[in-house]
Amino acid sequence: MKTVYVGMSGGVDSSVSALLLREQGYHVVGVYMKNWSKDLPGMKCPWAEDLADAKRVAVKLGIDFQVWDFEEAYREKVVEYMLNEFKNGNTPNPDIMCNQEIKFKLFYEKAMEMGADYIATGHYARIIDGKLARAVDENKDQTYFLYRISDGALKHTLFPIGEMKKPDVKKLAKEKGLHNAYKKESMGVCFVGEVGMKDFLKEYIDIKPGEIREVESEKVLGYHEGAVFYTIGQRHGLYLSGEKGAVNDGMPYYVVKKDLKNNVVYVSKNLNDENLWTDELKLKDILLRQLEHGFLGDGSLAPVVTGLAPSSSVVTSACPQKASSQLPAKRLLVRLRHRAPLIPARFDGETLHFENKIKRPASGQSAVFYDDEICLGGGIIA
Repeated sequence: MKTVYVGMSGGVDSSVSALLLREQGYHVVGVYMKNWSKDLPGMKCPWAEDLADAKRVAVKLGIDFQVWDFEEAYREKVVEYMLNEFKNGNTPNPDIMCNQEIKFKLFYEKAMEMGADYIATGHYARIIDGKLARAVDENKDQTYFLYRISDGALKHTLFPIGEMKKPDVKKLAKEKGLHNAYKKESMGVCFVGEVGMKDFLKEYIDIKPGEIREVESEKVLGYHEGAVFYTIGQRHGLYLSGEKGAVNDGMPYYVVKKDLKNNVVYVSKNLNDENLWTDELKLKDILLRQLEHGFLGDGSLAPVVTGLAPSSSVVTSACPQKASSQLPAKRLLVRLRHRAPLIPARFDGETLHFENKIKRPASGQSAVFYDDEICLGGGIIA
């Protein structure tokens, strides 16, 4: 009997994953990863409630259950990374780093040491012929958050609900008597709960009030609590007063530029402002998954650097691809945020080139590559 360690968060997706694996005949061990437990002013961290929900499901299913404390590593690998990125004016994605460093590294490595044959999570994703692939439920697909996990971990990973749609997952949970069948999903910071990102950042980054200026005229339209809290393209959360008629004329303002040195946020009503649109994106910390039919969009071979080091411009998630491979020219599809449509692009090894201008995503976010349903890797927007 094969043994699988399932990351159980207390939510319905991971609970149904454990249920399915048990019904498929695996020896299932549920694991709650304690990544964060600190309360914030006015917001209690939900970790204790989530743990109780996970444990209750494990008892219902009759499976072993353990709690693994990754809080110190999480603070170092995910939270510190996130805070440093914001301080540098970027908008990082902590979910992607959590998957890379915690769930599919520390959790995976410890599970293997404990004798597991596989690990499993409640992510909406699939593995097709050993390759990371999009979920059947396109609306819930989470491969955008998984593109940086290693091929080594992927070989020992199961995604039990990848072939299911969310309503069916909930329905099955209800039919099997799982108490969290319709538990509300957390929509806030991934590890804190319902608290918003700005509220979280205020606990760790000093508030430095500064001016909000109109980019065309340099007029001061209002004030902010810190340029690091704002993202290019943002239109909500701008507290503007300015001259009468200059602001409240029914046209929204958008953040188009940030001057971190002088702590100034620039805004514009002009949706065609050059800062909001681009036809190319330079990437850093690129990871190309090892695929028999991988490509860079123009038919060329990928430059290869072994390992997964932040200092490398291009890295691969396993052994280098054979240099003798001749890769056919194909269209590369790119996703620039979770649930965003796939758009065609060409990749030259460092820069994505788009057929048409796109709304510029925030630096620090990820661009993830696809060949139809197969995830090819991606990189962080510079």
